[in-house]
Order: sequence, then structure tokens, then C-alpha cells
Amino acid sequence: MNLLAGFALLLLCQLLGEALVRLSGLPVPGPVLGMALLLIWLLTRGQVSASLRGASEGLLRYLPLLFVPAGVGLINHALLLRQDFWVILVTLVVSTLLTLVVTLVTLQGLRRWMGKSDESA
Repeated sequence: MNLLAGFALLLLCQLLGEALVRLSGLPVPGPVLGMALLLIWLLTRGQVSASLRGASEGLLRYLPLLFVPAGVGLINHALLLRQDFWVILVTLVVSTLLTLVVTLVTLQGLRRWMGKSDESA
């Protein structure tokens, strides 16, 4: 399995995403656009190569390490979190509920648009 080819493809997609963001001025992070390009490429291809699968699985194995800086940040800002606990809690609850409502309305609109009734679910 040639993992180097998989990593090269991932980095190429990120580079293309960064270049497109810089050239177009889109308000989207370059890596996000790069992953969208990778998704489009994979959908047109219809399969994931063994090298890309191996590289992706290797990176996913170490994904929990990315939570360490966030945890350290929480510990470093514990006093600030304690001072604004209720504001943060209310904001989290309201934003979560708002996200659920928007998702529900969007899905219902899509179902109606696609011609499916609520009784068929």
C-alpha cells in the first residue's frame, strides 16, 4: 500500500482549496474547500483508493490528540468560564435548540420539495 500517494492527494486537495480561497476571496477555510473538492473527486470516481484509505485511517487513528489543545485551553480559562458560566450555558442551549429547529424545518421542506408526504415516513 502506497501511503505516500494518499497523503499527497490529501495535501494536494488542501493546497487547491487554499489557492481557490486566496484567488476568489471566498469566506471559507481552504482545508474545508479542499475536502469538498476531495469529496467531489471521490464521488465522480466512485471508489476510494487503497492508498487514500490507508492514509486517512492512519490520520484518524491520531484524531483524539487534536482534543488535547482544546482541553488545555479550557483549563487555562477556567476562571473566565466560571465567571460567565450561565451566559455560556444559555448560549449553548439556545444555539443547540435553534440548530435543531432549523434542521427540522429544512428536512421538512426538502421532503415536501421531493414530493413525499409526512405519512410515508
